[in-house]
Amino acid sequence: MNKKESRLRRARKTRAKLAELKAVRLAVFRSNSHIYAQIISGCGAKVLAAASTVEAVVRTQVPNGGNKAAAALVGKLIAERAKAAGIETVAFDRAGFLYHGRVKTLAEAAREGGLKF
Repeated sequence: MNKKESRLRRARKTRAKLAELKAVRLAVFRSNSHIYAQIISGCGAKVLAAASTVEAVVRTQVPNGGNKAAAALVGKLIAERAKAAGIETVAFDRAGFLYHGRVKTLAEAAREGGLKF
């Protein structure tokens, strides 16, 4: 089993539990050069809010999308957009990534922005 398969196996267990609970989830994906966050409805069929380092708004503030500063900015942005959509409580779906580094920074910034999870 390689690194990607291991991560996806860990993600599958979390997503199965969140689907069972029908919880609105904050899904995070990170690549080497960017980080993405989406708030997905309880049924899993609709994206309610999204933010990433690919967006022009974020690119002007942070030139490198693959660091903690960019992750913190995306966390604040996703919290603002969730509040605008009327969402206050979410379940955190880290997609099998370790809760460390950029994923942790994004989560903490989202909490500071007012999201509860």
